Amino acid sequence: IVTVNCARLLKADHHATNGVVHVIDKVIGTTTNSIQQVIETEESLETLRAAVAASDLNSLLESEGQYTLLAPTNEAFEKIPQETLNRILGDPEALRDLLNHHILKSAMCAEAIIAGLTMETLEGTTLDVGCSGEELTLNGKPIIANKDVLATNGVVHFVNELLIPDSAKTLFELAQESEVSKSMDLFRQAGLSSHLT
Repeated sequence: IVTVNCARLLKADHHATNGVVHVIDKVIGTTTNSIQQVIETEESLETLRAAVAASDLNSLLESEGQYTLLAPTNEAFEKIPQETLNRILGDPEALRDLLNHHILKSAMCAEAIIAGLTMETLEGTTLDVGCSGEELTLNGKPIIANKDVLATNGVVHFVNELLIPDSAKTLFELAQESEVSKSMDLFRQAGLSSHLT
C-alpha cells in the first residue's frame, strides 16, 4: 500500500505526453507544523504537552525525520489511576520510556497499516496493529480516536488510552496483569505490597 501524505495511491503510472499521473483518493493539503507544534496547538493534548516538556523530548519531535506519534489525549491520561500517573510523571526514566513507547521509528499513515503488523517503538518495544471492522486496533483495542494528522516530520494518531510499557510499571502492577496475581494477594495480606510498589 502506497500513500502520499496519507492519501492512498489508487492508480499509478498513467503516462502522458508531458509527464505521468498518479491517482490518489484525497486532496493533499499543505503541512507546516512539526509533530511538536501539533502537540502545542491541540487542546486535547495538554497533558501530553507537559509530559513531553518534562522528559526533554521536544527537540526530537521537532527535528527532521519521519516518526509516528501515537498521541495520548487528556482523556487517555485521565483513565489511569491518579497515583499511577503521579508516579510516572515524577520518575524521569519511566516517563521517557512511556513516551518512547508511543513513538514509532517510521511514518505510518492509517491507510498503510494492515492487520497483523508489528511496529517497533523508539523504546525498542513492539505494538501489534490489527482491525476491528473498519477501526484500527492497537494491542487488540480500538483506541485510535483521530488519525492521520500530518506533520513535517511524520504523522500523529490520537489515542484515547495510554500504552504503558512494562519498564514504566511497578512490580506490583506487572504482577497483577500476569499469572502470579494470586501471589500478589498473599503479599498484600502479609502487609508486604509496599515493597512491590
